Amino acid sequence: MTEIHPQLLQDCVVIGRFPLCHLLLMKDANYPWLILVPDRDDISEIFQLSPQDQQQLIRESSQLAEILAAKFQADKINIAALGNMVPQLHIHHVVRYRDDLAWPAPIWGAVPAKPYAESELSEQIRKVKAWFHDGMV
Repeated sequence: MTEIHPQLLQDCVVIGRFPLCHLLLMKDANYPWLILVPDRDDISEIFQLSPQDQQQLIRESSQLAEILAAKFQADKINIAALGNMVPQLHIHHVVRYRDDLAWPAPIWGAVPAKPYAESELSEQIRKVKAWFHDGMV
């Protein structure tokens, strides 16, 4: 199993696993924000994955985006694989609303991260796990 980059572990909570990816929740209550991290060593770009893993990543990302859009009634789901700060391939899935703190600009650097209250964090983790209980390994 691939080790998750220390910065991701500091900024996120690991929620579970899909067949290819770890699922992480970003510890920023400003936005519903989940991250997929493929369980592959030394990968920083999607094209470095095998064709089968690329297809699986798209399936997992699409499933995650579809559920986030429905459960949070999103105006938009931002999906990005930037990797400027963390070289390990990870794909952000951020629920956006026309009235959120950064709309319509990107979220990065728009406002300071807002920590979850412990009860909110626990509830968010519980909800996400429930949505994917059959899809996680």
